[in-house]
Amino acid sequence: MSGSRSDDEAFDRVVRHIEDEVPFEPGYYNEAYLERRISARMQRRDADDHTEYLRILRRDESERDELLDALTINVTGFFRDPDMWENLLPVLRDLTSERRRVEAWSAPCADGREPYSLAMVAADDPSVTARRLDILATDISEEAIDAARAGVYETTRTTDIADELGPLDSYEPYVERDGDRFRVRDRVEKQVTFDTHDLIRDEPESPKDLLFCRNLLIYIDAEYKTPLFETLRASLRHGGYLVLGKTESVPPECRDAFEPVAKRSRIYRHVGGD
Repeated sequence: MSGSRSDDEAFDRVVRHIEDEVPFEPGYYNEAYLERRISARMQRRDADDHTEYLRILRRDESERDELLDALTINVTGFFRDPDMWENLLPVLRDLTSERRRVEAWSAPCADGREPYSLAMVAADDPSVTARRLDILATDISEEAIDAARAGVYETTRTTDIADELGPLDSYEPYVERDGDRFRVRDRVEKQVTFDTHDLIRDEPESPKDLLFCRNLLIYIDAEYKTPLFETLRASLRHGGYLVLGKTESVPPECRDAFEPVAKRSRIYRHVGGD
């Protein structure tokens, strides 16, 4: 971050306040990411500098909630990176043919479109035994989880939900449309369980067969990527599959435990011990 020394110090005070008062661990995230998210909230609140914004944070509890949402928000969409979903289908076919129950985890799940996409793509492929698939979806933000549970999405100036659902031959069996409003049908909702979880502070989940952690590692400070990745590895069964974002990769220290299944789509198989 560049700026005057006094504003740099004020930025540090904002970060310390977040650490103390907001259920978010800023120390794990790179400074450029924190600065972008905080600056966006400053603009929304017409704060001229970090000192003024800190005053707002201290007196306005609702702003702390808004800042948490800004810090934890992930760009998402139904079937984001369609090639990855195409490459995932053989994995789903194998898992559901080999196992009576297949446990998947989407973390962080943001507004729910990733786990719902998983439920829909499984149901839409006749070679996948979708009824064997259980999906856990978690996020640090309770508001994000509430929105995900509601399963309602709207087309806006920047988001075309019908276009996002394009990889399906027909989305009607899975999503009910009313104009620009789209609601995930019960058959899809029932396949996904939502809960809050902090990948940095909380313990690993019980080992899963399939784990999505897309587009989080790119925001994490380099020294903390390996510890976070160890949490992911502890949450994955031997032979299970890990899906990362298309600009992410397995840290060098962990590469012996994973083999690429679809390298360009960042799908890996866990070949290390449980």
